Amino acid sequence: MRRRSLVLLSVGLTALSTGFASAQNNTPRNLILFIPDGLRALKVTPETAPAMAEVRDKGVNFKNPHSLFPTFTMANGSAMSTGHYLGDTGVFSNTIWTNYTSGPAGDTVVPFIENDAVLGDIDEHFKGDYLNEGTILKMARDKGLSTAAIGKVGPTYQFDHTDKPEKPGLHSVVFDDSTGGKNGVALSDEVKAALTKAGLPLATPPRGDNSKAGDAKTPGTVVANVAQQAYFADVAAKVVLPMFKARNKPFVLVFWSRDPDGSQHNTGDSLNQILPGINGPTSMAGIRNADNNLAQLRKALDELGLAATTNIMVQADHGFSTISKESKTSPSAKVSYDDTPKDFLPMGFLAIDLAKALDLPLFDPNDKNAKIEGNKHPKAGNGVLGKDPEKPDLVVATNGGSDLIYLPNKDKKLAAKTIKALLEQDYVSGLFVEDSLGRFPGTLPLSSVNLRGKSATPTPSIVVNFRSYASECGEAPTNCSVQVADTVLRQGQGMHGSFSRGDTMNFMAAIGPDFKAGYVSEIPVSNADVGMTAAQLLGLRGSQNGGLVGRVMSEALPNGIVPKAYKSVERSKKKSENGLETVLNVQRVGSQRYFDAAGFPGRTLGLEPDTAKQKTAGK
Repeated sequence: MRRRSLVLLSVGLTALSTGFASAQNNTPRNLILFIPDGLRALKVTPETAPAMAEVRDKGVNFKNPHSLFPTFTMANGSAMSTGHYLGDTGVFSNTIWTNYTSGPAGDTVVPFIENDAVLGDIDEHFKGDYLNEGTILKMARDKGLSTAAIGKVGPTYQFDHTDKPEKPGLHSVVFDDSTGGKNGVALSDEVKAALTKAGLPLATPPRGDNSKAGDAKTPGTVVANVAQQAYFADVAAKVVLPMFKARNKPFVLVFWSRDPDGSQHNTGDSLNQILPGINGPTSMAGIRNADNNLAQLRKALDELGLAATTNIMVQADHGFSTISKESKTSPSAKVSYDDTPKDFLPMGFLAIDLAKALDLPLFDPNDKNAKIEGNKHPKAGNGVLGKDPEKPDLVVATNGGSDLIYLPNKDKKLAAKTIKALLEQDYVSGLFVEDSLGRFPGTLPLSSVNLRGKSATPTPSIVVNFRSYASECGEAPTNCSVQVADTVLRQGQGMHGSFSRGDTMNFMAAIGPDFKAGYVSEIPVSNADVGMTAAQLLGLRGSQNGGLVGRVMSEALPNGIVPKAYKSVERSKKKSENGLETVLNVQRVGSQRYFDAAGFPGRTLGLEPDTAKQKTAGK
């Protein structure tokens, strides 16, 4: 796969070299990457999000976009920042098993990595760079460009996380939730002075009511993340962009908008009810909030005279779904919990059910390895299973629409028992197993979805995709996506992470001097392509440890080639004893493979039984 990917990349770069020579020999280009976290492609209209609709309609409309599976924020942020798939970056989800105890994460082996201090700790453990691949912001900074990353804590810092100089200012300008606190990236005197001149505080304001998720009896938020993101937008428009203009050299600005993700996660519009779910007024306010931020950035570019030399790429990290907590087969759903409605799945249901099925003790890695018994569940859903929690036989990293399972001892017999237990649960829809463990009926290997590569962090043994379907929300199926989710959030709130087309279909568009105008692209693209295209636009070249790379989106560029795309279906070599098989709907451009949806036909949105029977279809 490495050789094929690099060959394709070489072809893409050669095809584009002539067109970019003229651009690079004239006025240097700038680049803004605007990420509206969790934005579903079909929710963008001139009424709901006029600024993003304008970019899409006047620039390039990527009608066939793809988030990478598992469809989580840090995972897809790693792809956008490096151009590599998750098998290379090692960011398999938002919570991963690191095989060591992380202090900043709360003394756990399964850290939640949307945290600057945790990222720094993991970097230190994995020889200074847990991603194991260079990021576009670091490469741009090393080349002499001005660089900044502003927005949601975690993915923002991930764009330039390795160098931590004693003198701030040598690093990219970084603003996130931690700015001004002990874990925030230090601000230079230049930036502090500019903030003061603009009348802006030196610390990021909190999210306020937007951060309130509620509980089983109390609805979550009914407001968007307006105040915090207004600060970030002001920092970008009134401080960073004017500063970059004054430097008179090309720049790269990453703006990661927490909305609509945060408002969709915590929505209080639909407590314990599937409808309206994430299609209520709070979610829509989150979409409009992110749109207002983009509009402010574009206005600042106009006023500073930078619009004509600045490319803007708008891409969401993933789509979104409404949470279901329903299962008829789960033993955990039959237990009464103080914080869980009757017959609903509790937080950590996968770890609880596996402990019962495998007859292994369950311990909570987020509570000093306290034993989980009776009507208790793990605090964060994660679990270590085995007689000795310090040397577990199995680890569950809980994430949402999919979970990661690690077998530290690479025990093939335990893998077989685990898979058998998973295949018996109605909330499971598709299993991906580490190639070295062998092939199991009903499953596909990790390599089939680019999850096996050159990662520095441990590779999961089994990735579990959860069931998804479309509700009767009255819109396109991807806007009505519902999924079973292993999360503290409630039925009716929002989540992602599954292999549903509702989660893989993210919003993507671009506009600027190096993009076509008014162009609709039917060719599949992914977040790994975003990273490779950004690097090409900026003329960046970095060393690569792994070969699971995206491609330059040549079809969107004025002198680029429009390649052909094809569809195919991949499936388990054998069905399981109960007749299940993992099916994967794929699109191809050259050797690049794009993953639409996967799972058990009838249990994954976008993978209905009749469509799964199709063998191949040309496009």
